[in-house]
Amino acid sequence: MGFDVPVASSLGIQVREESGPEQSIPRSPTAITAFVGRTLRGPLDHPVRLTSFSEFTRVFGGLWQPSPLGYAVEQFFDNGGREACVIRVANGARSATLSLPTQGSPLRLAARRPGTREFLRACVDYDNISASDEESFNLTIQRVRSHGTEHVEDQEIFRAVSIREDGDLPLSQALQDSELVQLQAPLPSSRPRRTMDAVSGLAIGYEASGSDGDDGGPLTDYDLIGSSARGSGLFALDQIEQFSFLCLPPLSRDRDVGPSALLVAARYCMERRAMLIIDPPAEWTSAEAAIRGMHSWNVSSANALMYFPRILAHDKLRGRFEVFAPCGAVAGMLARSDESWPVWSAVEGEEPVLRPGFRPSATVTDPARMRLAAMGVNTLMATRSSGILASPRALAAGSAGNADWKYLSARRLSLFIMNSIERGTRWVVFRPPGSSVATQVREQVMEFLESLNHAGAFLGRAPGDAFYVICDERINPAERAAQGFNILVGYAALRPGEFHSFIITHSVSGTRVRTASLNRLSSSRYHPLPDDELDPQQKQWVDQLAQRFNA
Repeated sequence: MGFDVPVASSLGIQVREESGPEQSIPRSPTAITAFVGRTLRGPLDHPVRLTSFSEFTRVFGGLWQPSPLGYAVEQFFDNGGREACVIRVANGARSATLSLPTQGSPLRLAARRPGTREFLRACVDYDNISASDEESFNLTIQRVRSHGTEHVEDQEIFRAVSIREDGDLPLSQALQDSELVQLQAPLPSSRPRRTMDAVSGLAIGYEASGSDGDDGGPLTDYDLIGSSARGSGLFALDQIEQFSFLCLPPLSRDRDVGPSALLVAARYCMERRAMLIIDPPAEWTSAEAAIRGMHSWNVSSANALMYFPRILAHDKLRGRFEVFAPCGAVAGMLARSDESWPVWSAVEGEEPVLRPGFRPSATVTDPARMRLAAMGVNTLMATRSSGILASPRALAAGSAGNADWKYLSARRLSLFIMNSIERGTRWVVFRPPGSSVATQVREQVMEFLESLNHAGAFLGRAPGDAFYVICDERINPAERAAQGFNILVGYAALRPGEFHSFIITHSVSGTRVRTASLNRLSSSRYHPLPDDELDPQQKQWVDQLAQRFNA
């Protein structure tokens, strides 16, 4: 039996059923793409799940010339992307305010979402308020498409709120849950007047927000990075459970994302077991320029990838073809490829290419393509190559602790396995520790890995040479049960006899996943069999491994 866990969704809470011990481990999604950048409107530092560009337009205002993010999201969906998560950040943006007259100073409200495209209006009435009650009132807040229209996009109603802090329902308390407005100090001493129609002066009307909102200036690296403590910038992704790719579109049409933001984002993706898609710098206008630029490139990570060159696409706002950073199109292209071929497929499947309407902004010859691949840079193509295929690479040159991580398929397979097993075994924290739990976990994980091996993820190796799982008392001694439940998993690397190993620790305070370094000789001796089926040399290695882990 599974259990329900709330996770962040677009504008609220989504309930999802997690795996239990009686269920197979579900395969983790591999193409959820997060975008962080500047938009015309929308919630600030709050992840919004989207499944189409029309949803992006509704929430964030659509394409906007000063910001490349909208174009990246559009190109993501146009190239086959299915699910995106967008985080709006701003630099000095200011919220529009709304004033409601009282007998003295006005009641001032400010929009929760900053910018010039947040159109709000408010209505005050005293319906069902006792005539003897001079402190309470009803407040209605509406977001409209634009001032002067009756197209209401959102509405909040607060009934019988009080201007007094010691009232039955203080306005300050009621507005804490508002997604539209927040209070601006100081509070007036009397409640706002009934809002009357400006024309007739009789019917209930609305008071519109002012024109004092501001969209702020172009973004900087620091705006993208944000703050881990405040959960702003890219750290707003802490609010969602999972993403597969992270895109940081250029700061503006003529300014690339700087190395400081890329380094922080790559580190964050490593912690979140995701991949950062890095755009090639705008100055790399030819393959030769890209090769020269890579000699001084200083952002390397096994959790990052780059495709060259930039792309030519139609700009609907300018009515002509323009050069764009390719991160959104790349994410959509890879997402589309994942629907046909598993993440561990390197060149066995069809080569992912851009969809019609998009084309590379520069020509890359086969020799230049191979030189770029050796540096960790992939080549974007509008048609499939008739020449030698280069296995897609990660930007891991000089940074990866394992040679496998220079290959994009190998790195994505690692993240996929870790994410799937971590999420599929969370049920252990709800069960009392014991040998039965260890047995259930091992059987569940083994079944998952066997299904991957059957699908070809481990190059068709025999189970004993393909993977192992340890989670018994050797790494979960009874005296350390309060510290969490440990699962040690390893699967075959590309070189025979080597394993990629990692440890998952589940506890009531959260889950931790970390890599485990094992030497090749020991790894090659292990076969995932019960103790009574291990030969003495194999059993000795397992015992030594557990001792090193518990040390």
